[in-house]
Amino acid sequence: MKKQSTNTNTSFKHRLHEIIYEADTRGGKIFDVVLLIAILASIILVMLESVNSFDAKYHTFLDISEWVITILFSIEYILRIVAIKKPLKYIFSFYGIIDLLSTIPKYLAIAFAGTHQLAALRALRLLRVFRILKLARYIGASNRLVIALKASRAKIAVFLFFVIILCIILGTIMYMIEGEENGFTSIPRSVYWAIVTLTTVGYGDIAPNTPLGQFIASIIMILGYGIIAIPTGIVTSEMTKTDKIHTNTQSCPNCLAGEHIDDAEFCYNCGNKLN
Repeated sequence: MKKQSTNTNTSFKHRLHEIIYEADTRGGKIFDVVLLIAILASIILVMLESVNSFDAKYHTFLDISEWVITILFSIEYILRIVAIKKPLKYIFSFYGIIDLLSTIPKYLAIAFAGTHQLAALRALRLLRVFRILKLARYIGASNRLVIALKASRAKIAVFLFFVIILCIILGTIMYMIEGEENGFTSIPRSVYWAIVTLTTVGYGDIAPNTPLGQFIASIIMILGYGIIAIPTGIVTSEMTKTDKIHTNTQSCPNCLAGEHIDDAEFCYNCGNKLN
């Protein structure tokens, strides 16, 4: 009888883990969509409550609705802890801390007036939308982008370093050409102008007045359009290398590691057998 009870408990936790932490199953998809709707509803309620005229008319409704959502989030937080083998992994994880911070404001409001407005922190929970984006035809796309960004970080760092050096050189040249009388009062301010111009933002708070300065500015603007395409090319090149890597939303019940390769039997992080 005890063995049967243990098996039932394990089966329940396994099913709970699939629904809460994974988005590949039907139950997981429904859970993620409902969670997203609840988060959006909670944020809208907090925003409406800050409108005095609306709050005065519907305060009771807003308060009750907020309590209902808070209780639902509390239950969800507890279930997330129950569903994994090592609860502390979730509690002290990035999402675990966000989930806790988005749940406690309403409880704090009982003792400290005004703190319920901190419920707006629930907007951070919208980060979970990235799991929902993996559904259907989007599955694995975000993972490939992350992998590509990680693989190209060294190249991008070198590129950014080159751009910084270029801006310092161009800013110094413009300081020497334009001078203080044309708004280029110092090298740092001139470097600021070079960055704004190179990135094609063009605030217009500083502008060259001499023909030579305007000529150099024109070259910098044209150069800016070319520079914008470089990081895109670097990341795209890396993404083509990861196209053959197919990952899913399967989450390890032991360490919560995600982004496992399709058909993987063991977790790449801790070696635990996947469900």
